[in-house]
Amino acid sequence: MQEIPCAASGRQPVWPTALARTWPIALGYVPVGMAYGVLAGKAGLGALNVLAMSLLVYAGSSQLVAVGLFSAGASGLSIVATTLAVNLRHLLFSAAMAPLLRGWRKRELAAFAFGLTDESFALHAARFGRGDRDKGLTLAINVAAQAAWVAGTALGVALGDILGDGRAFALDFALPGMFLALLAGQLTGRSHVAAAVAGAALSLGAASCGFSGFGTLGAGLCGAALGLGVERWTNARQPS
Repeated sequence: MQEIPCAASGRQPVWPTALARTWPIALGYVPVGMAYGVLAGKAGLGALNVLAMSLLVYAGSSQLVAVGLFSAGASGLSIVATTLAVNLRHLLFSAAMAPLLRGWRKRELAAFAFGLTDESFALHAARFGRGDRDKGLTLAINVAAQAAWVAGTALGVALGDILGDGRAFALDFALPGMFLALLAGQLTGRSHVAAAVAGAALSLGAASCGFSGFGTLGAGLCGAALGLGVERWTNARQPS
C-alpha cells in the first residue's frame, strides 16, 4: 500500500492527511463511543454531561469505568482514584514520547498529552519511527481521533433506546480489536514480539488478580525490559 506523503513535504495539506491517517482509529472509536453514550445515558447521566466527559476527559476505558462506578453509587473520590489507576499506563506513553518531542513548547506538549490515547500513541510511534514528526499533523491527528470519539458518543446518546447496551452489536470489542491491529503493524523484530507477548501475559495475569491499573503499568515496564534484553542479546550475537 502506498504511503501517504507527510504534510511536511508540502504535497498534502495537514487536515486531509490527518483524516487519512486517522480513519482506522475512527472505525474503532465511533462504535465504542456509541457504547459509552448508551451506557452513560442508562446510568442516569444527562446528555450534556455525557458529551462533556468525552470532550473534557477523553479516556475511553476510564469513562466506561467511571460510568459503571457512578451507576453503582460510588463516591466521587473513589471514581477519580479508580480512573487514575486505570490510566497509569499513560506514564509509559509519556516516557516513550518525551525524547521525540524535544523543542515543543509547554502548551503544545499539553495539547498533545491531552489527545494521546492508546491508539493514537501506536499511530504516532509508527510515524515517528519513519521520521514523520510534523507537529501540525501530529496535533491534527489527535483532534480528528477525538472528534470520532465525540461523534460516537453523540450517536450513542441519540440512539440509546435502539442499541440497548451495545453488546448485541459487539461494540465492546471494537476498541481492543482495532488497537491489536495497530499493534500488529509494529511487531517488526524479536524484541518487539518478546515485549508485546510478555507485557500482554503479565497484564492479563495482573488483571485476573484484580490489579488492572498498577498491574498494567508493571506489566508494560517488564515487557519493555525483556524486549530491551532480547535486542541487546540479538545484537551481541551478530558478527562485528
